[in-house]
Amino acid sequence: MNFEPKIIVFCCNWCSYAGADLAGISRMKIKPHFRVIRSMCSARIDPEFILRAFRKGADGVMVAGCHPGDCHYLGGNYRARRRIALLQLMLKQFGLNADRLRLEWVSASEGEKFARVVNNFVGRVSELGPSPYRAKSRGAVSAAG
Repeated sequence: MNFEPKIIVFCCNWCSYAGADLAGISRMKIKPHFRVIRSMCSARIDPEFILRAFRKGADGVMVAGCHPGDCHYLGGNYRARRRIALLQLMLKQFGLNADRLRLEWVSASEGEKFARVVNNFVGRVSELGPSPYRAKSRGAVSAAG
């Protein structure tokens, strides 16, 4: 049986979500192992959301936002960049490879870039294999019913 990663992609409403939409309506080939969660800004993605995604069994998490200097809320993407850098340092303490968390800048007109970035990330997470938390979260779910 082949490993199929579970990946969460948090997208900012103004740029990367529109870029994801453009990739979809342009029928670009994207590996199907990801789910998009729309946020108003990459800075609104609380680090706890990312940690919870890993705890619930996500194999990888990507945060996609506006390019630096183009944030709809002025400096949100700069705050997101600092948070992701700190989270990548913390992941080691939780037994996770920092490559399981990625930050990307994707504008509304970059559907091709969105597809490429997601495909590359899915490939990298596939190389890493299942998250060590995946089996633990599955056990917790089955024990609860």
